[in-house]
Amino acid sequence: MMTEANSCRQDLSWRTGVKIVPVHCDSSNNFEITPQALDAAYNEAESHNIKVKGVLITNPSNPLGATIKRSTLEEILEFVTRKNIHLVSDEIYSGSTFSGEEFVSVAEVLESHDYKESDRVHIVYSLSKDLGLPGFRVGTIYSYNDKVVTTARRMSSFTLISSQTQQLLASMLSDKTFTENYIKTNRERLKKRYQMIIDGLKNSGIECLKGNAGLFCWMNLSPLLEDPTKESELTLWKSMLHEVKLNISPGSSCHCSDPGWFRVCFANMSEQTLKVALTRIHDFMDGRKAMKTSPDFSSY
Repeated sequence: MMTEANSCRQDLSWRTGVKIVPVHCDSSNNFEITPQALDAAYNEAESHNIKVKGVLITNPSNPLGATIKRSTLEEILEFVTRKNIHLVSDEIYSGSTFSGEEFVSVAEVLESHDYKESDRVHIVYSLSKDLGLPGFRVGTIYSYNDKVVTTARRMSSFTLISSQTQQLLASMLSDKTFTENYIKTNRERLKKRYQMIIDGLKNSGIECLKGNAGLFCWMNLSPLLEDPTKESELTLWKSMLHEVKLNISPGSSCHCSDPGWFRVCFANMSEQTLKVALTRIHDFMDGRKAMKTSPDFSSY
């Protein structure tokens, strides 16, 4: 299975045994998926005698914090059709868009173009993110393939949801006023928090990829690297961890091909905690600037 490089996770293969080949995206085009990147990943898989069964994308993206454009989704659909493989779209953050372009589901693209190969497309979703209910362990599979739906229904017998949970969720989700107000409030708070962290990082001299969805921002610390390598990125990550006690995910953990990018989660803490984190990042950046400007007496 091929997956967008920025959302590849090891736990995808722990139970299934599938082999993952990242589709490498880079900063030259804001990490957007391209037909060239898809072809390169497909060819790499074949060179290792891996039979590609499908492509997995996360939309909106984790860790980019941005939605995938409609035109890009169309290119991905054309690719999987041409290769006669499947597409799995993880849309777990679809209710958490907060600015810019609205979220476009791959289902909307299918309907607008009347794709005949829709039975190769599958959408997965969970209440864990948008509704903040990870402990409920409730997810859904929306597929155009009857065989997939039947298999999923049979497998769900091993992961049944309690009657009490079903009753609570049915009552909550059927309340249209509540759900509309909840999503609206959630988006407003995410937008405020996103702007807060973007402004805070900018004041520290740090640029981020422009985002419009999800719980993360994609932070560029490549100017701090001694060398443009994964090793240098991990050294920087360890320095931040030990010096200012912040554990920010390095891009290499997401198979990012451009060293120096880090994922920052801004929605899993209080506003006060975020302010503390931004102050520590500012101090860390000041320390790095001081190191660069301090005289080097080693040659004397």
